[in-house]
Amino acid sequence: MAKLYFYYSAMNAGKSTVLLQSSHNYRERGMRTLLFAPSVDYRAGVGRIESRIGLSSDATALTRTADLLNRVRTEHATSPLACVLIDEAQFLTPDQVWQAADVADSLTIPVLCYGLRTDFQGNLFPGSAALLAIADDLIELKTICHCGRKATMNLRIDAAGQAVRDGAQVEIGGNDRYVAMCRRHFTSALATTTRPPATLA
Repeated sequence: MAKLYFYYSAMNAGKSTVLLQSSHNYRERGMRTLLFAPSVDYRAGVGRIESRIGLSSDATALTRTADLLNRVRTEHATSPLACVLIDEAQFLTPDQVWQAADVADSLTIPVLCYGLRTDFQGNLFPGSAALLAIADDLIELKTICHCGRKATMNLRIDAAGQAVRDGAQVEIGGNDRYVAMCRRHFTSALATTTRPPATLA
């Protein structure tokens, strides 16, 4: 039986590397894979997945309004798919997560999703929340804080390296904007950051 998998972690745990290696393993055995990358993440270019260690691959860009199930069904009818892999899955909509589940259930194609669990404020992304709720298998990919403990939080920083407390949930960036930390150091970093003063209307 095909399953929906969610591989989650903090920043810099090698999610894209694991995804690309998994796709390579299928293709090396003559099995076709379909890779998706949400179009909101344009760091490597729209429709491209790139890891920090230099691995990269073209992917199908996925907008928030795209029907994931229909896209996979069309590709599968053209040439059978052995696996669907989705990078930055936290940016999926809840509907797209259910569509990914339908790919596994109705098309019997395993779907491997890789993404962050929480944002820079410690809140679940909608896509991650849906995956945590309905995925068949949840697998944590681990990375470490500067103190050596497991990093579970994503601290957003400004150009001066100071913690950012407020802002939009989605702000694309890499090591220049985010630092993976354990909860204790994440909380400590935010405690030293003051909220900007309220402006009068």
